[in-house]
Amino acid sequence: MRRFEFVEGGSSKFWEPELNGSTFTVTFGRIGTSGQRKEKAFPDEASARKEYEKKVAEKLREGYREVSAGAEEAATPPPPKTPEKPPLPRRVPKATPTPEAVKAAADALAALRARLGWRSWEVTSRARRARRALRALGGVDPAAHPELAATFTALMERVVVAPKEGRLPLRHALSLLGAVDAAAFVRATELWRRAAQAAPAAAVVSNQTAALGEPELALRLGMLLAERPGVSGSLSEEGWAKRWAELRPHVESQLTSAGGSVAAWVKGVDAGSDAHLAKRLARLEA
Repeated sequence: MRRFEFVEGGSSKFWEPELNGSTFTVTFGRIGTSGQRKEKAFPDEASARKEYEKKVAEKLREGYREVSAGAEEAATPPPPKTPEKPPLPRRVPKATPTPEAVKAAADALAALRARLGWRSWEVTSRARRARRALRALGGVDPAAHPELAATFTALMERVVVAPKEGRLPLRHALSLLGAVDAAAFVRATELWRRAAQAAPAAAVVSNQTAALGEPELALRLGMLLAERPGVSGSLSEEGWAKRWAELRPHVESQLTSAGGSVAAWVKGVDAGSDAHLAKRLARLEA
């Protein structure tokens, strides 16, 4: 209940208004006494509220000061809002794909496919060129371009073949996926889940990150898990930590909304004998 007091000179009075449906009640008198109580019924609640607000305004003009707990709470500023998560930066700069740029990307993908099974540095070099060519298209879905679709799909299939057949390392596959629309990542993970020879890391990326329920987050998290800081062309440990710091609030929010947490998610991942993957997973909890 609200309470107003007037203390000045010889006056020491209180006034307490109460609204209960269509009934307006006031209790008033000298401070320290129980005072008097008056009750008035109105035809409807709106009329009673109008009288209530009118009388409160009158008392304030007369010099009464509100001292009730409700007034103190109303005067207390609301707690500061929790800052919103900063938006994730774009993975790929905006660009308009030209026929020439699409052809260049198609040629780069074909060159990478032709080098699978060769020495690792040659595969890495071709993968970098293909990634740059794809980024120049502005984040397109390879499936939307006939020149790219078949070769891109064939490369994703090579992630889960036996090593002797010319496997495309997962980190290179994810670097290519990181340069295109997330729809391509969804298709790739579906393909990897169906493969009998999927490497442990590919299985984790296809099964566990997909469990996030958000392809864009799953793709970015998969890219981090596959990164090998210290290997030529990869992020440094500092760069890896910065990427995870940007991504973590979004991943935590997604997992929390489903009743989980990063720690619980990590515990549910089986890295098998992949020591590198186990190390990356441990860093997620750090």
